[in-house]
Amino acid sequence: MSSVPFHYVDLRTFCYATEDEKRVEEALRTYLPDEFEIERQVTTGHHGDRIVVLSARLENADDVRHVLDCLTDLPDYDTFLDELDDRVSEDCSLYLTLDKQAAFGGEVRQGDGITLRGKVEAYPAKRESAVENAREAFEAARE
Repeated sequence: MSSVPFHYVDLRTFCYATEDEKRVEEALRTYLPDEFEIERQVTTGHHGDRIVVLSARLENADDVRHVLDCLTDLPDYDTFLDELDDRVSEDCSLYLTLDKQAAFGGEVRQGDGITLRGKVEAYPAKRESAVENAREAFEAARE
């Protein structure tokens, strides 16, 4: 299999005191390969409430490809591709937020709760090149 033009993909979500941590982890796992390790960091909110930050960094090409394949299930995938120009920053990072509640049910949908940040490979490191590389990767993932 060919490589994917991403240095890495980070996925992160928060588990608030009112949420079940196992369920939040299950939602995050919707986008992860089986048995992928999730980092867990406990912190405190502004009002002293407990917040658990769950995150995963995927650097292996097969793992990144797994995430890209998951995103092809977005109901508005073509709109997502059309918005790539707005979703890639000057430092060649792709940003997308995903619906945590839908992910708990195994559904892939844009929304709030899970943040995806992918560092797109581009040589030279120009936003325009990164957008084109990301577009090619997502179009190849759809095939």
